[in-house]
Amino acid sequence: MAILCLSEDLEDLKHRVGEIVIGYNLDGKPVYAKELKCEGAVALLMKDAIAPNLVQTLENTPALIHGGPFANIAHGCNSIIATKAALKLGEYAVTEAGFGADLGAEKFLDIKCRFGGLKPSAVVVVATVRALKHHGGAKKDEYGVENVELLKKGIVNLEKQIENVRKFGLEPIIAINRFASDTDAELKYIEDFCNANNVRVALTE
Repeated sequence: MAILCLSEDLEDLKHRVGEIVIGYNLDGKPVYAKELKCEGAVALLMKDAIAPNLVQTLENTPALIHGGPFANIAHGCNSIIATKAALKLGEYAVTEAGFGADLGAEKFLDIKCRFGGLKPSAVVVVATVRALKHHGGAKKDEYGVENVELLKKGIVNLEKQIENVRKFGLEPIIAINRFASDTDAELKYIEDFCNANNVRVALTE
């Protein structure tokens, strides 16, 4: 899936499949898939899979769903083909990079953007009160209980995510994904933290 998502078209996919190292010979030299002449067969199997799927969100906006390699074992982004198609079809495109800004965003910027020649103009970092309290040491049964002190301890995680994004020369926007158990005091603390660090912040409900 990672190879599919980094391919520009079917011919590029065929080439990339051919470059897969499938083992080593007795001399210790790598053996490539193309030496078995199987890259054409693999590309043929993937001829339909290389096309993105157009779906509709609950808010009636179009979305291109295509690929989903996990960021812990691959680059954690959808396909270059889908992103470029979205940019051609709309005024702007929003894409998700899996995991936090310390993994997904870095791989998106270092790998996908370089391979695809993409230049993002904005970065949105999604944060939740629950996750930040978890980083502050909260136990699972404490996620839904107001505790600004645990939030203060966990906010350093968000601070690091902001720092990571800024190292790429981009200014992040923080989207607080609100849960029913979040309190006004907890949400205000995150908003105040963002304002103090000159980071734009918005509440998503």
